[in-house]
Amino acid sequence: MSLAQAFMGSSPTLVSAPLLSLIAAHAAKADVTRSVEPEVIARIKQTDLMRLSATRNIGGEEARIGAIARELEAIAGCCASTAWCLWNHLCVFHFICAQLGPAAIDTLKGIVARREWVSFPAGAGTHVRGRRNGDEVVIDGRASFASGTRYGEWAACLFALEPDDGQKTGKPDLRFTVVRTDAPGVSVDATWFSMSLRASATDHINYKGVTVPVTLLRPFPIDFRYTFRDPAFPVIAQRYREDWVALSVLWLGAQAVGLASAALEEACADLRERVAIFGVKVAGRPAVQLHIGQAAAAISAARAAVYTGCAETDARIEAGITPTEADYLRQLSYPMVALRLCDEALRLLLQVQGGNGLREGGSFERRYRDFQAMPLHINAHPDRVAELMGKFLLGLTNDAPFQ
Repeated sequence: MSLAQAFMGSSPTLVSAPLLSLIAAHAAKADVTRSVEPEVIARIKQTDLMRLSATRNIGGEEARIGAIARELEAIAGCCASTAWCLWNHLCVFHFICAQLGPAAIDTLKGIVARREWVSFPAGAGTHVRGRRNGDEVVIDGRASFASGTRYGEWAACLFALEPDDGQKTGKPDLRFTVVRTDAPGVSVDATWFSMSLRASATDHINYKGVTVPVTLLRPFPIDFRYTFRDPAFPVIAQRYREDWVALSVLWLGAQAVGLASAALEEACADLRERVAIFGVKVAGRPAVQLHIGQAAAAISAARAAVYTGCAETDARIEAGITPTEADYLRQLSYPMVALRLCDEALRLLLQVQGGNGLREGGSFERRYRDFQAMPLHINAHPDRVAELMGKFLLGLTNDAPFQ
C-alpha cells in the first residue's frame, strides 16, 4: 500500500477487485479509441456488479448505498469512462424499478438474472414521440446523452404520447417505458466527441417505428420523487422511494474522489524521483509539499462528505423511513461540495506537475480532462443544487425547471 493509499484509507473487499487491474490496463486505449474494450464490458457483465442496486426480491444483491459508492470510487480510479457507464446502469436501474413498479416485476427479474445493462438517454435535444397501436405503443425520435447505451441491452425511454384523437393539447403527455437496444428500429450514433470521459459512449439513440407493449408504459410526472414518497404509490421495495437523482449524485461524488485519489497517488510516486531545472529535487520544494498536502486534505474531506451522505441514506433505508425533501437536498449537497474539493485538489496537482510532468506522459492529463464533466452533469451541477437548497431554506416556491 502506498503512502497516499494509507492516508486516504482502504476500502473493504470489493466485488470489482478482480477486475481493477484489467480496467486500468485498458484505460489509456479507451481514451484514444473512445470505446471501452469489449473484454472489459464482458467481464463486468459476468459479475454481480450488475446487480448491486437491485433488491433481493428481484434477484439482486441489494448492496448498501455506501458499498456501491466504494465500488465506483475504485473503478473511477482505474478508468473514469468505465465507472461512468457502470454508474449510469446502477442508478438508472434503481429509477426503472421505481417507475415500472411491482406490475413489471417479471421484466425486472429477467434483466437482473441475465445481468443486462440499462441506460437512460433523455438529455438536452431529446425529441421522442409515441402513438398507441392496439396493445402496443410505436415510438419514433432521437434521444441524447445515452451514456453506456452501446454497451447495454435496455434503454429507458421518456417520450410524449400523442392523443388518440390526434388533437394536440397544451402540455405533452409524458410517458416512460423501457426499450431493448436490439429491437428493430433502434440504432445508436457515436456522437460523443468531448475531451472528457471519451469512452463513456454518451451518444444519441434513434427510435424508428419501435414497438413496446402497453403493459410497460407508465406516466412520467415531472415531480416523480414526490410520487415515489407517497405511501399509496406501490414500490417493489422501500429502497426505491429514495430518489435516483440523489443516489446518482452521491455515487458521482464517489467517482470524483476515486479519480482524484488516483491522481494524488500517481503524483506522489512520480514527484519523489523528478528533477527540475539545475538538478533541483522537485519533492524537496516547500511549495510542492504544500500543494500535495492541501490536495490530500481536500480529497479526504470530499470522501468524508460523500460517505456521510451514503451512511445517512443507508440508515434511512434500513429503518424503512421514507425520505423528506430536506433529506433529498442534503443528499445533493454533500457531493456538490465534494466535487468542488476534488476540483481544487486537481488544480493543485496540476501546479506540481510542471512542464516535465505533462511532457513525460502519465495518466494525470486524462484524469484531469475526465473530471471536468463530473460537476457539469445536470444532476450534480452546483447551480441547480444550490438554487434548490436556497429556495428550500428561504421557504420559497420551488419553480426550478429541473428539480
